[in-house]
Amino acid sequence: MINVAILGFGVVGGGVADLLTNNSDCVSRLGGDEINIKYLLDLRDFPDSPFADRVVHDFDIILSDPEVSCVIEVMGGSHPAYEYTVAALKAGKSVITSNKEVVAAFGDEFLSLAAEHGACYRFEAAVGGGIPVISPMISFIGQNRLREVRGILNGTTNYILTKMFSYGASFEESLKDAQDRGYAERNPDADVLGTDACRKITILTALATGKLLPTDSIHTEGITAIRKEDVIFAEKIGMKIKLLGRCILTDNGIQAVVAPFMIHNDSPLSTVSGVYNAVEVIGDPIGNVMFYGQGAGAGATASAVVGDLMQIMRSGRSYAEPCWTKTDDGLLDFACFEARNYVALDGVTLSEVNAALGEIQLICDEGELAFITGVLSESEISEAIEKLTTAGATIKSRIRLV
Repeated sequence: MINVAILGFGVVGGGVADLLTNNSDCVSRLGGDEINIKYLLDLRDFPDSPFADRVVHDFDIILSDPEVSCVIEVMGGSHPAYEYTVAALKAGKSVITSNKEVVAAFGDEFLSLAAEHGACYRFEAAVGGGIPVISPMISFIGQNRLREVRGILNGTTNYILTKMFSYGASFEESLKDAQDRGYAERNPDADVLGTDACRKITILTALATGKLLPTDSIHTEGITAIRKEDVIFAEKIGMKIKLLGRCILTDNGIQAVVAPFMIHNDSPLSTVSGVYNAVEVIGDPIGNVMFYGQGAGAGATASAVVGDLMQIMRSGRSYAEPCWTKTDDGLLDFACFEARNYVALDGVTLSEVNAALGEIQLICDEGELAFITGVLSESEISEAIEKLTTAGATIKSRIRLV
């Protein structure tokens, strides 16, 4: 019998407990042994829960119990998740987490400790919820020469953008709807400002390169500036707007960015709607591979957590543990990032735009001037727009194209 402890008995922790209990026969058959939830760590009591007798408030009880071989950390946040994870790994207990914040910040340290103490550290649920992308990247894709990993990594922002495209709603209206449906928090900043997606592309970049980039070194933008007009212009040229996390691997180094991008309607990512997530991996000789599914929710996240647990049960190290180094060495200056850009300006003439930006693809010249530029670096387009705004133009919007 495998004894486990679950740290955090919220939505995800409850989902994990329910899955291990309700599907115990299937889990035991696939894992090769029975699983017993010995402890549930939480600040609260749950007198009406069927797991009430397993709730504890002191992590040391779990840490000092030699029967507990695996700790499932689904608390969220960096602390005390960091301290509990370090202590568990040093005690030789394997750790499974869905906590992207702690993986993005300390994953290199955790993987090193796991290797040192004969434990496992797994985090399938930290990116993409129930989408199995971490294990395939380690076991089946890593031998390819990867050129890019990109994805729709946040269900809340994807729901908001889908609402704007499907119903012509404003950002503010779409955000309120997402909050009313429980897709967005009352304080949605981590989602709409791109922070959540940044943590996830940090993890995917580490899997692709072995380098755990500091999250504050990744250029990150959210979706708060997306307007109804931008949606209309995107539809006019056969495109959609998606918040993407991108890790682009070049001969010169790594480009990492989180920002809204316009994507052609024939791109697989353009069809990902609502709260769904998708990760696209591009490499040689594998080509383009896309992982798609529910990116959040108790059931989907619990499925990924329990999947990690069954891997540990079957063979301990059923795939090679990644080895990461925390560094921004090789990360290219975002000023070098090149793309075509959608730009909307007021108070400017077409001839002035042509003089500053060269040949453009005109979308609209009524009310405001909206157009697509050629391929420009960030420094080039920033310099051109600064000249236009200095001459009296007002920038209404700018979105890069994939």
